[in-house]
Amino acid sequence: MVINHKDDGLALSECIKKLISLYDKSFSSKLGINLRLGTSDEISKWFLASILFGARISESIAINTYRKFEENKVTNPKKILKTGWDGLVRILDEGGYVRYDFKTATKLLEIMKNILKNYDDLNALHNKASNPRDLEQKLMSLGKGIGPVTVNIFLRELRGIWSKADPLPQEIEMLAAYNLGFTEVFGMSEEERSVVLSDLKSLWDKIEITDKTFTEFEAALVKHGKDYCRKGRCSECELMNYCRKKLR
Repeated sequence: MVINHKDDGLALSECIKKLISLYDKSFSSKLGINLRLGTSDEISKWFLASILFGARISESIAINTYRKFEENKVTNPKKILKTGWDGLVRILDEGGYVRYDFKTATKLLEIMKNILKNYDDLNALHNKASNPRDLEQKLMSLGKGIGPVTVNIFLRELRGIWSKADPLPQEIEMLAAYNLGFTEVFGMSEEERSVVLSDLKSLWDKIEITDKTFTEFEAALVKHGKDYCRKGRCSECELMNYCRKKLR
């Protein structure tokens, strides 16, 4: 069945529900991190994981490396600093993060030192931010190794938990949203990204999926964009009948 989303709200709803069913969990929940608690410990765990996900490395290696940090009970700023450079390199290597082990160990020490020095914890950093964009800048100022991608990964899953966590979608999410007809806009200017975010929020509000969240919707879009849209794996895509490429 070929769908024109503009003319068929039911088909649009079906597409979103299928997307959600294909990607059942957010990245943080997949790791067993309960961000809904809002505690410093859980948020620190997700921040560490976001830094690992932010490098150009496979998702499986990032997940495995985070597990090693968790096994060693090294998931908050104080524990990371206490572990030291050699200890961090060992954990990174155990997880398969070999390509970036030295660089990441150095980066983690700098970032965690700045968190404790300037804010005590990440919840305090959030409280001191004046608005969503200031929050992003404060996170990036923690160290050279934190860029827009890492910040987006981190804040996307804190939307609805931190009042100022409202990151604009990155290219991979926008690509999936555009291909599936969830928005008519595709561009990387701040204005265009703001429009896409507004489109996605409005769309989600109209779809009744009571046991899921907007965060899980965004995570599903990111995963779909990564697995299919960016790689051009259209022939293997289970959502191809909903894609604008099929509609052409």
